[in-house]
Amino acid sequence: MEQERNAIELKNITKRFGKVTANDKVNLTVRKGEILSILGENGSGKTTLMNMLSGIYFPDEGQIFVDGKEVTIASPKDAFHLGIGMIHQHFKLVDVLTAAENIILGLPGSEILDMTSVNARVKELVDKYGFELDPGQKIYEMSVSQKQTVEIIKVLYRGAHLLILDEPTAVLTPQETDKLFAVLRNMRADGHSIIIITHKLHEVLSLSDRVAVLRKGQYVGTVETKGATAASLTEMMVGKKVTLDIDRPEPVNPQKRLVIQNLTCLNKEGITTLDHASFEARSGEILGIAGIAGSGQKELLEAIAGLQPTTEGVVTYYPPEGGEEVLTDRTASEIRKLGVRLSFVPEDRLGMGLVAAMDMTDNMMLRGYNKGHSFFADRKTPKTLAERIIEQLEVVTPGVTTPVRKLSGGNVQKVLVGREIASNPTVLMVAYPVRGLDINSSYTIYNLLNEQKKQGVAVLCVGEDLDVLLELCDRILVLCGGSVSGVVDARTTTKEEVGLLMTKTGKEERHE
Repeated sequence: MEQERNAIELKNITKRFGKVTANDKVNLTVRKGEILSILGENGSGKTTLMNMLSGIYFPDEGQIFVDGKEVTIASPKDAFHLGIGMIHQHFKLVDVLTAAENIILGLPGSEILDMTSVNARVKELVDKYGFELDPGQKIYEMSVSQKQTVEIIKVLYRGAHLLILDEPTAVLTPQETDKLFAVLRNMRADGHSIIIITHKLHEVLSLSDRVAVLRKGQYVGTVETKGATAASLTEMMVGKKVTLDIDRPEPVNPQKRLVIQNLTCLNKEGITTLDHASFEARSGEILGIAGIAGSGQKELLEAIAGLQPTTEGVVTYYPPEGGEEVLTDRTASEIRKLGVRLSFVPEDRLGMGLVAAMDMTDNMMLRGYNKGHSFFADRKTPKTLAERIIEQLEVVTPGVTTPVRKLSGGNVQKVLVGREIASNPTVLMVAYPVRGLDINSSYTIYNLLNEQKKQGVAVLCVGEDLDVLLELCDRILVLCGGSVSGVVDARTTTKEEVGLLMTKTGKEERHE
């Protein structure tokens, strides 16, 4: 009977990449009509495991059972035939086609000739599960959540009854997340099995029936969600108790450090990416910057740091020792020397932030030693700095001479953020400092930002997780379509209020 209830069963699944074992004898079951969350720290093997279910990788050892029968999944096509569909973080859609055209793209037969019946079938799925989608709308006209909807309907249209979603809420507003969860619950009620890979514990607790935990490539266990807490799940993931409270000290004697007036940027196509943004950042406080992906966060920080040309507006810096400096006519290196530092953690950490082939000491020198000294001046200081970052941030590396490309993504990120903090800035701007980091490493970074705040640094932090911004920051600036739609007090505002400001078109300041 138990066998019948399992939609999928994995037995002793092992996957190696060279000398690294990504999954080590993992056993996992997914029941019919349930939502299963998969939790684990960075590098615990979550995505690798799901990529074997969806046919992207092939296991080195172990067996996969679908509906009680052993199967071989050697390609995404095999997975589709077995009713398994995966929705990845990066969508694979053709911008110039409509939703319906993308949904049938690559299907055999004459479907393409009868778009009326395709649109009708898509509409049927939309209505059945409570999606919001116009089958005739072009992809390039859609929001991120609409594109995600197209990806989900695409796998349903192909007959998938097991859906795997990789970090589905990373780029959604709270309101869009609620809508997605309502749809997923409808699908569960209809008998679908759903696997979600996520690191947001509050979402796991509100949505899933059971939670499976992986640690360092090994299966730790599966628990019923109703009996779990954020603390108990974290302990399973990390292997030890972790305090999940972000300290938020009150700002002490905050002084204005940066005043931004009407800052405006255009991209290469002449489209406005930042539209007359005005606000101020103060010493000894963390100013969060929230917004849907692509709302002007990157342009704002880069414009302040002198890395992005501006067409209008003024950035004025007020140093702790008094006076004022206009930054808008300075070069990036002059701005950095004044103590205004930017640590941007891009999707491509190695492409933008660090040199992959260099070791940690050399990567420290890249930042710290362009002050007119000989490049080969003093290797001792950056080496000490590298060693300090390894120790403080618990960077997993054989040593400071290991090339950065051999570190995991999360460890690379610690090096990026640690390097900027080590330069003793007066203004520290960080973008996505915990992007893709596991919970333990994330809290290390939150503590570091708070240490900077206590030392009187003005911290500007662009984040993706609203729950974290509400707990960590003193004020939150919300961007919507390149405009400032509000500045709110993080201690008194709600997630819903910030979510509404993230999708609001009007320009309206609300200062506490």
